[in-house]
Amino acid sequence: MTWRRRRALVAERAQPHLPGRRDLILAAAVVGVQVSVWAVLVPGVPGEGAKAMAAVLGTGVAGGALAVRRIAPVWALGGASTSALLSVFAGGDAVVWPLVLVVALYSLAVHRTAGLAATGAVAASLTAAAATAVAGASARTVAGTGLLAAGGTAIVWVLGRSRRRRRADRSALAAYRAGTTAVPRFAAEAERERLMAELHDVAAHRLTGVVVAAGAATRLADREMAAEATRHAAVAARQAVAELDRLIEAAGTVTFDDVDALAADHVGVDYLRTVADTPPDVVALVHRVVREALTNAVRYASGARRVRVEETTTSLTTSLTVTVTDEGGAPAAPGLGTGRGLAGLGSATRALGGAFSAGPDGTGWTVRAEIPLPPASAPESVRERWGAFLDAARGWRGPAALDAVLVVLAVALSLGAELPPGGDPDPFSSPLLGAPLALLFTVHAFPLWWRRQAPRGALTIALATLLVWLGLDLAGWPGPPLSDVFLWNWWVELALVYAVAAFQPGVRTWPALLAVAVVGGAALASGDGITGNRAGAGAVLAAALAIPCLAVWALGAHTAGRRRRRDAAAARDRVRLDREVSAAAAAERVRVADGLRRTARRHTQNVADEADAGRLDAVLAEARAGLAALRELLSDLRVQDDGGDPPPTVQGIAALASRRGAAVRFAGERRPLPPALEVAVFQVARELFAGGDAVTVTFSGRGVAVSGQAPGGAAAERRLRALTDACGGTLMIADDGAARGWLPEVSRP
Repeated sequence: MTWRRRRALVAERAQPHLPGRRDLILAAAVVGVQVSVWAVLVPGVPGEGAKAMAAVLGTGVAGGALAVRRIAPVWALGGASTSALLSVFAGGDAVVWPLVLVVALYSLAVHRTAGLAATGAVAASLTAAAATAVAGASARTVAGTGLLAAGGTAIVWVLGRSRRRRRADRSALAAYRAGTTAVPRFAAEAERERLMAELHDVAAHRLTGVVVAAGAATRLADREMAAEATRHAAVAARQAVAELDRLIEAAGTVTFDDVDALAADHVGVDYLRTVADTPPDVVALVHRVVREALTNAVRYASGARRVRVEETTTSLTTSLTVTVTDEGGAPAAPGLGTGRGLAGLGSATRALGGAFSAGPDGTGWTVRAEIPLPPASAPESVRERWGAFLDAARGWRGPAALDAVLVVLAVALSLGAELPPGGDPDPFSSPLLGAPLALLFTVHAFPLWWRRQAPRGALTIALATLLVWLGLDLAGWPGPPLSDVFLWNWWVELALVYAVAAFQPGVRTWPALLAVAVVGGAALASGDGITGNRAGAGAVLAAALAIPCLAVWALGAHTAGRRRRRDAAAARDRVRLDREVSAAAAAERVRVADGLRRTARRHTQNVADEADAGRLDAVLAEARAGLAALRELLSDLRVQDDGGDPPPTVQGIAALASRRGAAVRFAGERRPLPPALEVAVFQVARELFAGGDAVTVTFSGRGVAVSGQAPGGAAAERRLRALTDACGGTLMIADDGAARGWLPEVSRP
């Protein structure tokens, strides 16, 4: 079974079409619990009249919501909200609706995208507040309940999102492990494709020139022409042998000097180049286009007459345009082609995002390639700037969402606990007291947003906020004392101690737990319940607080060590895979080299030997035999592909594009990616290939963007959105169908 089929089966099992047995059992259990509560508390009827009907209906709706929570999570959350309102209206004996609401929201976060689940979390919080209002609570109590519910639903949301991501990661890792076994095979295939293109271009170019020159000299029986043809054959053959030997060693690098030399080899060609500096991959393609076009002009016409390599600038783009034109005429030596040249040039040009054409032009033939050039310092387009902004703004969808949720939770729990009236003192009885208190809660919680990027700085800000609060207490402010709220909020400091140990490698992290214990001891010792020596009480309390701080710090240090070991194992696996890839490519070069030595290279060397001996007829025969051997070798190489799925990696995208006759372009500095991200990039690119014939993969410091044409149809778009969402990414689709998937690279705890 291929990894693609395995992935399809996993997806099919993850998205059932009918309620599962576990869902039905859970629904029945919840209904049974509610009926049991009625039987114990209110034997017989759960209320009277309309309330009884509401109670029974609410319980039935709750059971139905749980039954469909995986196949229709949106409807399940709607049913849970309806059940909550009906149950509260029916009276206090309805006890299961909070559980149903939590389970429905969790299912929505697991089975649907982040935005939809976040909307559901807001709806669930409003439902809880509305239920409190229906029960007749005061406005402040309703607001406090809504805030507490917001904190709770935020935690449920992030737990569901975490499970969705873990499930996607497990599936991606399984696909990666199954697919990487094919990476060496596809590396050999890529090396074979490179060798085939170079063999066609290098050897065919030299041998074609030998055949044309030798054939012309033989037909005209001109001694001077024959002598010149013989000298040319000797030089060209030796150059071809040297180029073939270099070719099978490794990929070479060409410059515009090589392009100039190609044009100079063809007498009578009007050559002009106005471009001085372009990326290496563009120069290599220009060299291929010029070489193939010049060779074809000799094969099929009387030679090229005009070659232009120019930069073309419009208001939107800058391109490099290569044009090679001949004036037709009878070929000097027909039947020399291999049948692959123009098709290969078209694929190579499209791979760089360009356009290629070749066809009649008057009495002759014109080959034209337009290759877009990246502007050196031009500003980004509006779409690119907007995309980059959204990439940064939508970080809440990924694992960093936990940090945002922790901020929401801390603020919501703090304010929600203080909002209901009746406290002494009542901090929200006056805006002059409530506003500073809300500010203190917010400033104390907000450093959780930076707990991964700057954990020590975040902890410093949180502790400084506590010290400011302690100073306000000593100054006699009328708000709640720090000692009363510290134990309700000091989990913020614990989370930051964990972050310091988990995300601050290479530095001493243990002072963080001591700082939290000391400040916490001072906060608790400042309370009215402490009499006597407050310094001694603070020391004892600090020692007691140090125990949970030490446990949390140790957990963070363990997490950091586990991450280091995981990264080291991944690095070892990548090194091993790189060795296997290099070995497979080298073995393919050896295999092709053996075929060359037995065929085309041997004939090419014979051309040089016969030219040295002055036997022009033998030179012509050996050159023709070399071209025939080259055609046969290329034909044999083309049938080597044994099929199979390309590996689900970034490198596999190139193989996928080649098989589909599409183009892929890589931008930015390529680097190794986590396996799950590699698979996600591949899957998004595969979906975009279904909508168009070109995909761009752009690397940045924060992740990878995959751009192309979105596939048509609502189902395909939902599938594409689910792929990007599962790894914490985002998807933008413009009105013209241009799609951009952003897949972030994040550090995991």
